[in-house]
Amino acid sequence: MNVPAELRYTKDHEWVRKEGDTAVIGITEFAAGELGDIVFVDISTEGQELEAEAVFGTVEAVKTVSDLFMPLAGTVTEVNPALTDDPASVNGDPYGKGWMVKVKMADAAAFDQLLTADAYKELVGA
Repeated sequence: MNVPAELRYTKDHEWVRKEGDTAVIGITEFAAGELGDIVFVDISTEGQELEAEAVFGTVEAVKTVSDLFMPLAGTVTEVNPALTDDPASVNGDPYGKGWMVKVKMADAAAFDQLLTADAYKELVGA
C-alpha cells in the first residue's frame, strides 16, 4: 500500500499535501480500495469556510456513499474539475490526479498536528 511520507493523514482516511498556505486534500489509497470502484464525487463546498472535521462532500462507489471530512479548518478555493468526468481517477491515482479540493488553511500549524505516514500505516495495519 502506498502511503507517501511527505503527506499527512487523518483517522478518516483523508490525506493532505501542504503547498504554502494551501492544503491539497484527497482520500488515501487505503480508503479508495475499501470503497471499491468510485463512480461519482460530489463536492459543492467551493468558496465555503469549513471547520476541521466538517463534511466537505461525498464519494459514491458501486456499493456505498461515504462522507468526506475536512482535515483542517479553511476555505475551499478549488474543487478538482477532472473528477466530474473521471471519478475513477481517485482509485487509479489518489495522490495525484485524484485529488479532491484545495483549501486555504486557517492555521498552517494544524498541518503538523495531522498523522504522519508512519502513524497512518499503524492505524490501518500496514
